[in-house]
Amino acid sequence: MISGIQHLSFCERQWVLIHLEQKWSENRFTAEGRNLHEKVHREDTESRRTKKIARGLTVCSFKLGLIGQTDVVEFHSVSPEDKNQNQKPNSGMPLPGKKGLWQPIPVEFKRGKPKMEPCDEIQLCAQALCLEEMLDVLVAFGILYYGQPKRRFEVRFDEELRRQTRRMAERMHELFSARQPTVGRFDKKCRSCSLQAECLPKVMRKGRSVWDYLAAQCTQTETP
Repeated sequence: MISGIQHLSFCERQWVLIHLEQKWSENRFTAEGRNLHEKVHREDTESRRTKKIARGLTVCSFKLGLIGQTDVVEFHSVSPEDKNQNQKPNSGMPLPGKKGLWQPIPVEFKRGKPKMEPCDEIQLCAQALCLEEMLDVLVAFGILYYGQPKRRFEVRFDEELRRQTRRMAERMHELFSARQPTVGRFDKKCRSCSLQAECLPKVMRKGRSVWDYLAAQCTQTETP
């Protein structure tokens, strides 16, 4: 799943819990995110003179082994001037019932604010790579919309971001084939994760056995 590539780039342990062990817990943050996505998908497809908005498109890539659903894909009309001056070759595509060429731009909606990690950018880039493969068109950039600042951020799909996205897709397939559990490492971002109770990053951190943990607990409970 394309959504899994966001989980993996955010935290490998989180991906294993959700996509291998089939565990999920809801908290305020996940509920707000789910409601936001459902609201976006419920809205109707829009069509304007120079822009067409499609919601909930299913996209896939056989090269990367990915499938998923976009929040929004905006198709912008490519004028002859843009095509000659600003656009790279193969940056536009025909649309049924529409004249000229149209440039697809994936838009992903997120609650909260931009993250320190590039996990949202990688998820958006994965959608772009799927669109490129399916439509035989160049997708140069996409949009991340964050609910807390209520604004759009443009994400350019440069070669480095594309490389990271392909590597995450490869790593996801490696983990799926190996089907081996991983150990979490406590980090600041763990505080907002809904899977803390299932992950137990402080208890299960690397280099600490069950016997070490029990010994520590016994020491703490001893009375003088």
